[in-house]
Amino acid sequence: MAKGLRGQQPSTNTSPTRRLSSLSKGKKKGEELDYSAPPGHSPIHATRSASRRLDRGRRPPLRRRVGKMIGVGKAKQYANVLDKPLSRGRQEVSLSAFAFLFSELVQYNQTQVDNIAELERRLEDAGYAVGARVLELLCHREKGNRRETRLLGILSFIHSTVWKVLFGKVADSLEKGTEHEDEYMISEKELLVNRFISVPKDMGAFNCGAFVAGIVRGVLENAGFPAVVTAHFVPIEGQQRPRTTILIKFAEEVLQREARFG
Repeated sequence: MAKGLRGQQPSTNTSPTRRLSSLSKGKKKGEELDYSAPPGHSPIHATRSASRRLDRGRRPPLRRRVGKMIGVGKAKQYANVLDKPLSRGRQEVSLSAFAFLFSELVQYNQTQVDNIAELERRLEDAGYAVGARVLELLCHREKGNRRETRLLGILSFIHSTVWKVLFGKVADSLEKGTEHEDEYMISEKELLVNRFISVPKDMGAFNCGAFVAGIVRGVLENAGFPAVVTAHFVPIEGQQRPRTTILIKFAEEVLQREARFG
């Protein structure tokens, strides 16, 4: 009877069915395993093959061993978007991707309303949610969680910081109304949301700038400056396309508070 690889080599007259001493860990000495050598294999080859099979039971799976060697045994952990630091540098998106997404937003809302005023209101509401989040992000990133308390300060913040983050540049102009003390205007010759929009004649003076007006209102109201914000087209002499003006009309309480500040 064979005693394994280290034992005495069995004779060639022995039956191909061998009684091999178990080499696996945890087996008692003398415990045996039946093994039939395949045709064409000598008993010594059968002994070695059986030893490899028994030894394989003590080794980790090949996939685990390869993973340890090349460093892929454990899946790489990617940070959740909420785990990323807010102070990270500027992030940009594809202009064509934004234009397509915004076009779908306009077309979807167009199927949900019966008139132009309602369509602009829905776009303004969508922009309001964006403005609220932009204010929170920029106050944390740019100002150390401090917010503007003066009227001109918040307008300058929108005209420069907010506009640059959203559109890659500061707004073309920031003006105060000449007829009313509570009115201010932010103007843009070619507002991004109107750049790729062709308004049909039957929709009159529909202005996609209502979305940006909503962003401005979201920033103002969440900063403590309630206001009515609307978007208007203003013709420019010598040019085919009009400019877009965001008209801001502050609530009376804002002007009274500003007067107390002096």
